[in-house]
Amino acid sequence: MHWEEFGYRWIRIASITTARYFVIAGLAFFIFYVLFHSYLAHRRSQPNFPGWKHYSRDIIYSLITILIFATIGSLVFIVFRDYTNLYDPWDKYGAFYYFLTFPAMLLIHDAYFYATHRFMHHPKLFKYIHKVHHLSTNPSPWTAYAFHPLEAILEAGIIVVIAFTLPVNQPALGLFLLFQFVYNVYGHLGFELYPARFNKTWIGKWVNTGTAHNQHHQFFHGNYGLYTLIWDRLFGTLRKDYDQKYEQVTERKK
Repeated sequence: MHWEEFGYRWIRIASITTARYFVIAGLAFFIFYVLFHSYLAHRRSQPNFPGWKHYSRDIIYSLITILIFATIGSLVFIVFRDYTNLYDPWDKYGAFYYFLTFPAMLLIHDAYFYATHRFMHHPKLFKYIHKVHHLSTNPSPWTAYAFHPLEAILEAGIIVVIAFTLPVNQPALGLFLLFQFVYNVYGHLGFELYPARFNKTWIGKWVNTGTAHNQHHQFFHGNYGLYTLIWDRLFGTLRKDYDQKYEQVTERKK
């Protein structure tokens, strides 16, 4: 193995992911928790704001998570690259297939996340793997990567799953992971950004919202999805009070 190349890639991934974390999560925090926290308060899922001890804890765990992500990413992209289905150039299989890989990765990740999320909520496993993330019963943008190291390994497993199953262009996988983080920040934002009655539209009833994931953090049960509510609806794990809560948050007057 070329340890020099591995080390270079590890530093690059760790640096980019750290910058992404502080820029995207930090920008969301500044806008919603500092600049417009009073103006947008009617859109909060929970009325109170977390304290600084919660923000600092989430940031520390997130930095540990980033180191784990960098390690697993470097192993996939450097050490085991020849055994994966990663390909170059981007149009090797045509432009249509290239763009098709994005919704394919979303559906694969959505199913993977739901399955591993339910797994981590097993009573015998929860306190060892997932409890750290649920210390934030009132999450913030900094919570997006706040995982126990064991959970961080499971979360990074999606890179392994996609790289070894779906023929995908490596930069496309990187773009998808950027989208994943942005949506993850929204899920932990604590504010609902979708419009009123969106949950009742033909597409909105299948889209996971910040309200849905905030309920999961607040009550610990139900609403296990990431991007969609497909699996929650299919397996009956969508909270029965979800629609009521969504309407309460989005129809509340300023």
